Amino acid sequence: MQTDSLHFVLKADLLFSYSDNDGSYLLQVGSGLATQWKSKDYKSILYLIGNLNLARSRAEDFRNSWFFHLRYNRKLTDLFRLEGFVQSQHNQLLSINSRNLLGAGVRLKFISTPEVKAYFGNSYMYEIEESDAFGLKLYNHRNSSYLSLSVSLAEGKLDLTNTLYYQPLYRDFGNYRILQQLKAEVPITQKLKFSGLFNYFLNSRTPAGESEYSSLLSMGITFEI
Repeated sequence: MQTDSLHFVLKADLLFSYSDNDGSYLLQVGSGLATQWKSKDYKSILYLIGNLNLARSRAEDFRNSWFFHLRYNRKLTDLFRLEGFVQSQHNQLLSINSRNLLGAGVRLKFISTPEVKAYFGNSYMYEIEESDAFGLKLYNHRNSSYLSLSVSLAEGKLDLTNTLYYQPLYRDFGNYRILQQLKAEVPITQKLKFSGLFNYFLNSRTPAGESEYSSLLSMGITFEI
């Protein structure tokens, strides 16, 4: 989320990618969109992100994955915020190939300087997961905790943002998801940035009883208004 005084922000990415989905190597071209709206009093934020990745492997084109996330954030104090969200995602290369969820929780802004901002969040989630390979549809109650750190270096010439999620089931903490994202941005012009992105996802327990991971390394251009 943008934390400056702008009421509206839109970012669009075009990324050329190399990914490793549990040992299956793919070359990808991806696109992403992020937009944010703030209320006049700056206390409410509506945030939407989405991406679509098309992959080519062994001279075959197919849809690899897509992801959409809508979040509402309400500032109560400088430290404390409430937030709610809905999310839908699909990755046909994983055993859990479809995941839809909604959740709500709290967000704490515990570091706030011009160069460094840090947040901790904790939420309840209700999710529906589907596995076409195993013919399963799972209904879960899951906790979601995250730690997010944004750093601006060299007088704004390099911006780094790292976010780490930990999402266990309430009934079985040995069944969890870990999500990690690191993004680096270097301004080219006022509207264009060179960006690098690394995503990592770990599912500790699949329907087969094994762990499974997905990683994505991307580099490209970000357009921002």
